Amino acid sequence: MTFSLDGLRRWPDVEAPDLVATDAADRLLLDESASARAGVDVGELVVIGDGYGALTLGAAADGGRGIRVHQDPLTGERALAANAERFGLRDAFVSLPLEPGLVRGARIVLMRLPRSLDALRDIAGLIAAHAADDVIVFAGGRVKHMTVAMNDVLRERFARLDVTLARQKSRVLVAREPQDGRDPVPSRAIHDGIVVCAYGGAFAGTSIDIGTRFLLEHLPSLADGTAIDFACGTGVIAAALALQHPSLRVIACDQSAVAVSSARATAEANGVADRIEVVRDDMLGAQPDASASFIALNPPFHSGAAVHEGIAPRMFAEAARVLRPGGELWTVWNSGLRYRPALERAVGPTRQVARNAKFTVTASARR
Repeated sequence: MTFSLDGLRRWPDVEAPDLVATDAADRLLLDESASARAGVDVGELVVIGDGYGALTLGAAADGGRGIRVHQDPLTGERALAANAERFGLRDAFVSLPLEPGLVRGARIVLMRLPRSLDALRDIAGLIAAHAADDVIVFAGGRVKHMTVAMNDVLRERFARLDVTLARQKSRVLVAREPQDGRDPVPSRAIHDGIVVCAYGGAFAGTSIDIGTRFLLEHLPSLADGTAIDFACGTGVIAAALALQHPSLRVIACDQSAVAVSSARATAEANGVADRIEVVRDDMLGAQPDASASFIALNPPFHSGAAVHEGIAPRMFAEAARVLRPGGELWTVWNSGLRYRPALERAVGPTRQVARNAKFTVTASARR
């Protein structure tokens, strides 16, 4: 099959007519980097933050091989693999964690700019520390998501920064001459006796978002069994469960690589790393049916930059699959979203545990 950016899919991520697998920023990045990519050898091209494979497979279709790729969401990684299979390009790249081996010796880096400045700071520092001295970084995005502060962050790690002309509401920053590189380290903060660790880009950073804090205030006492912190973020709920219930088996899972790294750091900082299994997973795919007695969930409602109402119901159904009969899903949600009927349908009888001016905590018993 002939490669076409228009033929890319988002699957297994949420798909809908208004959710796209590629955009003008991907096309601009490929066009701006084309001549530079033509001069690199196998293994010298790195792609970071590719949504669903547009940058990786666009470069592979131009002859790129040995491309090293990092995508934070596991759904993006799996979408890239599925799209590559369809176009016969699976052997052109390898997916890697955000570690020195990803960028060591790289001469060209294509990057979708992250929304978080801390995430950009971590990535820029890693590239500057381990890429080739003549590396060129093409960092692009939609203009509406870009800020002047992104330029400042890149200038901390690169002596030269050029800005392209905008095209179709997209723009590319081109960084050269790396300097003062450093590997990412998690930030730390203490909240009510819990140490929270976060790498750049983790949701809420080292703070505890108000929804999670409200759920923490109402967590029940639990007997022995398996408890899951579903969409765990920095692992605050998992750490609290492990600290409060020493005999409980706790699993923390998230599809975000930076969340998983942060949750592991949080578990270690609280001395409970030996009792929390941290898993990068799409939904709860690695967990057997009817295997958990308790699941805590603060469901996201974004797919990338887009708000989509279909995410939470999928998570409720997945929780229902993994809960044993009689097990409970405790969910915190913005009261305006009115999730209770969906919880009743997907899981079972649902009662209100607590409610304040903004959030509702419910407990849904598995039928």
